[in-house]
Amino acid sequence: MEIGAIIVILVALAFDFTNGFHDAANSIATVVSTRVLSPRYAVVWAAFFNFVAFLIFSTHVANTIAKDVVVQEALTVGVIFAGLLGAIAWNLLTFWLGLPTSSSHALVGGMAGAAVVRGGFDVLISEGLATIGAFIVLSPLVGLAIGLLLTVIIQWVFHREKNLPRLNKGFRRGQLVSAAAFSLGHGGNDAQKTMGIILAVLIAVGSLPADAEVPLWVVLSAHTAIALGTLFGGWRIVKTMGFKLTKLQPSGGVAAESAAAATLFFASAQGIPVSTTHTITGAIVGVGASRRMSAVRWRVAGRVLWAWIFTIPGAAIVAGIFSLIVEALA
Repeated sequence: MEIGAIIVILVALAFDFTNGFHDAANSIATVVSTRVLSPRYAVVWAAFFNFVAFLIFSTHVANTIAKDVVVQEALTVGVIFAGLLGAIAWNLLTFWLGLPTSSSHALVGGMAGAAVVRGGFDVLISEGLATIGAFIVLSPLVGLAIGLLLTVIIQWVFHREKNLPRLNKGFRRGQLVSAAAFSLGHGGNDAQKTMGIILAVLIAVGSLPADAEVPLWVVLSAHTAIALGTLFGGWRIVKTMGFKLTKLQPSGGVAAESAAAATLFFASAQGIPVSTTHTITGAIVGVGASRRMSAVRWRVAGRVLWAWIFTIPGAAIVAGIFSLIVEALA
């Protein structure tokens, strides 16, 4: 394998690592805000389930990233490299600003922007991008709806319970399960984006045929990278997700994490790369709105929404600049 391809694979794993620490807040914000786990133990819990997710999920999402966003002929090593740099730069910028944006959509925007600079808009696969674009809207709405529904069901089932400390204790234990499920969904969907990039590199340099599946070593390395990233956490974003959007009780944490996990499991089974950030944010808002609309801090939610809107075009522009630089230096 040529040295350029090896470098790009290492950069892809670096992106996976930044994905982990950028999106760690998604996995642990609710268990930290409800004080079920301390931040230290929460990241270990999330990282473990990020890693073991490979035992459960197929690689449908990886194939979507590798083959359904940009035509394979346009995915040269240089284009993939520039796309990764754009996505990493966007992740670091939004991490510094404390914005829970989507690493997934930063990657899609980065790959699209880098490819368009080299080959024009014809290199984009409209059907794949349309599906991803649709779920930018649908995933938070689905998370919101399920989170709201689960909260209403929980309130109805336990409305006669007078011993609130005992009830909260039960939901604290349940939240360990729901947090684990969400971390499985996070690892199962997000690690596959890096797998898809590495698969695209291996196809581009001729190490694998165009119809190849993801090799096992790629699967394991991607899950290892995202789990290590999660261990380092993202405390700025934890503060936004766990404390600023709405105040959560353990029962709300169970509802939010379960709603987000269900959405991620469905999307991964369908091969759709969705944003864990969008999904858990929608679920948290749904839980808060079940009490009253004013329980959600809509100004914070609006700031998060604008960050979502700008992620794909922002990452695309940054990646396009990197693509021009890489082309000039090549």
